[in-house]
Amino acid sequence: MANNLFPRSSGVLLHPTSLPGRYGIGDLGDWAYKFVDWLEAAGQSVWQILPLGPTSYGDSPYQTLSAFAGNSNLISLDKLVEDGWLTKADVAVVPNFPQKAVDFGAVIQYHNHMLDLAYKRFEVEASIEKRNIFESWCTQNSHWLDDFALFVALKDHHNGRPWVEWPEGEALRKRDDLDTARETHAERINQHRFRQWLFHQQWHELKDYAGAKKIRFIGDLPIFVAHDSSDVWANRDKFYLDEKGNPTVIAGVPPDYFSKTGQRWGNPLYRWDVMQKDGYRWWIRRVKASLALVDIVRIDHFRGFEAYWEIPASEETAVNGEWIPGPGEDFFSAVRQGLGGELPIIAEDLGVITEGVEKLRDDFGLPGMKVLQFAWSDPKNPFLPHNHVPNSVVYSGTHDNNTTVGWWRSEVDEGMRRFIQAYLDRDVREANWTMIRLGMMSVGHTFVAPMQDILGIGAEGRMNTPGVESGNWSWRITPDALEHPGKDGLAFLTKLYQRRPDQQEKEYGDTATKANEE
Repeated sequence: MANNLFPRSSGVLLHPTSLPGRYGIGDLGDWAYKFVDWLEAAGQSVWQILPLGPTSYGDSPYQTLSAFAGNSNLISLDKLVEDGWLTKADVAVVPNFPQKAVDFGAVIQYHNHMLDLAYKRFEVEASIEKRNIFESWCTQNSHWLDDFALFVALKDHHNGRPWVEWPEGEALRKRDDLDTARETHAERINQHRFRQWLFHQQWHELKDYAGAKKIRFIGDLPIFVAHDSSDVWANRDKFYLDEKGNPTVIAGVPPDYFSKTGQRWGNPLYRWDVMQKDGYRWWIRRVKASLALVDIVRIDHFRGFEAYWEIPASEETAVNGEWIPGPGEDFFSAVRQGLGGELPIIAEDLGVITEGVEKLRDDFGLPGMKVLQFAWSDPKNPFLPHNHVPNSVVYSGTHDNNTTVGWWRSEVDEGMRRFIQAYLDRDVREANWTMIRLGMMSVGHTFVAPMQDILGIGAEGRMNTPGVESGNWSWRITPDALEHPGKDGLAFLTKLYQRRPDQQEKEYGDTATKANEE
């Protein structure tokens, strides 16, 4: 049921990397603030994002170098000019980056160069007060920052190679070798500390701005972490690894309707028995760190807490695995105690879900997900609007789906089309607005639409295709997107279905009504 934690509301899914901007990737600068203003004007109260961590090979925000650190490519270079760490001359000439997609290789190279320049100027020109603020922040975050900065400095030194391929003393964290590394790479370590300070500073400024406009962030917390991360490197005892640090068993999902061989994700699995002994301390710190950045977190692959698919690391597919019980109720009780109250968590409960998963979700009052693109099989489908429950978050689609227009054009067969039209008792003229309207009218307390659906973009706007290694995560909106009439349509439906009752009454004229006629 709706409550203070989850009032009736609606919002938009758009990762910050997808914002416009002249530096090749969306960032935490002017366009992020313009998007907050756009959300407010459209009557929205939620901005949902993907994980904010530093990406690595493949550029996926779900395989990051740290569960605590921020992606330094999101640091606004214009804000660094305002702060005096860059000059206008530094950013006067910018590579000819594409507007509609992120060219990650070129972007990372350019941003790293600019952030190095900013650090050098900070070292030379920063006041004692600024240095004290920086050092104080580093001390407050030392429980993850020290390991991360050393990890990334060593990764830089070893040309990006995974930590299991480093010299044994560094890979297995022998004390003398780490002491030597800290001394040898002291400047590079401090550069990475500086970048994290900048990211967190800029993020909290944006979050405060959004909060003042009553717009909340929904973040994303993947259940598993990447093997090549500071998290695993610094906490080897908490994962199933061999004596050299390689996983012995890995995560994935078994064969199903979508894949005859299942999905072999490759993430190392947690030793939950070890984590339980200290009250899941690392996990509680992780959840708290996430909730310092966002207001609500969506836990990806929630079912893994009830039972997870364990695959021997030697297997090339996910076929030969087995279900292993997860930490279940004991874990969430510890997290709730650690947070000191309610659990501001959304359970990603998609896929084949058991009664045990549903019980774990419901026992802790966590809202599940209802994705409208998955609804159109038969009248009993739980994703159909008449089967929704109040304690749920409804989506037209997710970052892993095709856009609704792309889905309608290429994935909806004739049988589904007839079912949808019978359900609505009319023809579908604009599939994206049909799904947005159905989501808005749902009893589910929260509705979220990907920005692509509001703009009516086809498959070219898809953010991610699961199982495809390249070409993902790069989609961006162009500046004119914020002038699209979809904003008025969204505002009209939000008012009509009372998803922003605190919003001052506004008059929506013929344009809004026309945008939503079907």
